Amino acid sequence: MKADLDDADLVPIEVEEFLSWMVSERGRAANTISNYRRDLIGYTGWLAANGADLSTVTTEQLVDFVTARGAAGMAPRSVARQLAALRMLHRFLVTEGQRTDDPTAELEGVKVPSGLPKPLSETEVEALLDAVIGTDPAARRDRALLELLYGTGARVSEACGLSMGDIDFDGRLVRLFGKGSKERLVPFGRAAAEALDEWFEPGGRLGLVPAQWRRRDDAQAVFLNTRGGRLTRQAAWAVLRKYGERAGLSARHQLSPHVLRHSCATHMLDHGADLRVVQEMLGHVSISTTQIYTKVSQERLWQVYRNAHPRARAAV
Repeated sequence: MKADLDDADLVPIEVEEFLSWMVSERGRAANTISNYRRDLIGYTGWLAANGADLSTVTTEQLVDFVTARGAAGMAPRSVARQLAALRMLHRFLVTEGQRTDDPTAELEGVKVPSGLPKPLSETEVEALLDAVIGTDPAARRDRALLELLYGTGARVSEACGLSMGDIDFDGRLVRLFGKGSKERLVPFGRAAAEALDEWFEPGGRLGLVPAQWRRRDDAQAVFLNTRGGRLTRQAAWAVLRKYGERAGLSARHQLSPHVLRHSCATHMLDHGADLRVVQEMLGHVSISTTQIYTKVSQERLWQVYRNAHPRARAAV
């Protein structure tokens, strides 16, 4: 019988026990558990459709599973993520004595293209920020949002989730809540401070405050939409794209709020920032995640060198 890969009824009790363990023992966040559940539903559904289950699946069948995922058009990064989830599941089953062997132990990983982030140049960032013209509430909000994203390297979800008490204006510090609700304090510079001051002046945020708040949380939101609600991630994306087009950057870059995060990290390393400091600022759990920006900086260095040094190019 062919099984529906998205049918929640296919989820075995072993998977539910594993997910409960990930919450109680590993403290995984709700979004992470949701992703694991989706990936494991796909996996156990495929097993059922192919006459296997968690207690009998072999390494050869797992190879078939990975191959089928790629053949169905799933991106290598998504396949690798799903493979990581089922590796953890099978290790859990061995630990719990529900299997004596781990069929994923000899399974090769999925190669994921190491696409380097493409940051804006410092000149391009200046052009983007200079494209925000005007003193109306929306313009002040947009300027403050973009300055804060670039000035702190914050994720867009972290910026949109900011409440009034998360900003220390005297100390120029912002409290950000990253993945897994992990808290960190990040400094911001003069340009971001001035933009935030303008946003909180009478002609700024107060101009978007509604007669009555729809949600109690909105009243504390740092960034508001034009209807007086908390600014959403989607709206923040639209803000960046609007000024990216105005600055003529859209044709050369796939603009997203994450590009400003990449740009912040790359420019700090370009100017000699310590890698550990950048790691702490961005909220990376592993230093290896931050190290990708050192490669970006090296690539930019070589590009400038090749273009500028008379002896860098082969003689013609």
